[in-house]
Amino acid sequence: MNKKFFFLLSLLLLTSFTLFAFGSKEKDSPVAQVTGVVRLVGTSLFSEIVISGPDHEWYITKDEQHKLHDLQHRTVTVEGNETITELTFANGLPAGIRRELKNVKIIKIH
Repeated sequence: MNKKFFFLLSLLLLTSFTLFAFGSKEKDSPVAQVTGVVRLVGTSLFSEIVISGPDHEWYITKDEQHKLHDLQHRTVTVEGNETITELTFANGLPAGIRRELKNVKIIKIH
């Protein structure tokens, strides 16, 4: 009995760990051109640079934020690799979509 229980428990743990190793549902597109207003959101410890467009918001990755930090409240057009992540709540319901830009290149400052 104990051997069967131990085997089933270890099989369950191994299966759950491998499911989490595959990650979330992310889709990469090669290059996206984005136009919007540069904003700083969050608290002083966890601040992020966001480009707010008419339809979406794009979060800039931490290592790229220095490029846009001085352009807050300005409208810019940038180009970069867009990563789309589908967010979910703890109970499994959808929580929206987070769009991130990396390898940002400033095209135009309006």
